[in-house]
Amino acid sequence: ARHGDFLGAITGAGIDRDFIGDIILLGDRGAHVIVDPDMVNLLQTVLSQVRSVPVTVQPIEWDKLYYKEPKKRSINTVEKSMRLDSVGSAGFGISRTKIGDEIKTGNVLVNWKQVKNGSSSVKEGDMITFRGKGRVVVENVSKTSKNKFRIELSRYT
Repeated sequence: ARHGDFLGAITGAGIDRDFIGDIILLGDRGAHVIVDPDMVNLLQTVLSQVRSVPVTVQPIEWDKLYYKEPKKRSINTVEKSMRLDSVGSAGFGISRTKIGDEIKTGNVLVNWKQVKNGSSSVKEGDMITFRGKGRVVVENVSKTSKNKFRIELSRYT
């Protein structure tokens, strides 16, 4: 099953997307899904299958969580402003228009919170998440001699 299959099954079980964290696929062994602790009992009661495959929901300890280190790539860019659409465009390698559309549809988050305005500012330390594409962390920001922003980003996929 794919990421979307698990997400669809969980939201279909009545759990709002705001209570669901990362979904870590384990191949043919299912997935580890991070959810709000208050949702565990509900999931155990109502989630019985993903697609047509029967599943069992059981809580696990953090140290048993399977976690594969994400790939990291450093990106350096110079931008006129610290707008979310400018920095996100550079970090994800897509046009400002395209990321602006994704921001408006709610597919882009800053520090785990949905932002609907591409002109919102980001700052050093912020994490930009683009659902299905990965995350970008604003690692370092400095000014150039022409008063632009030299930004060091880390992209995780």
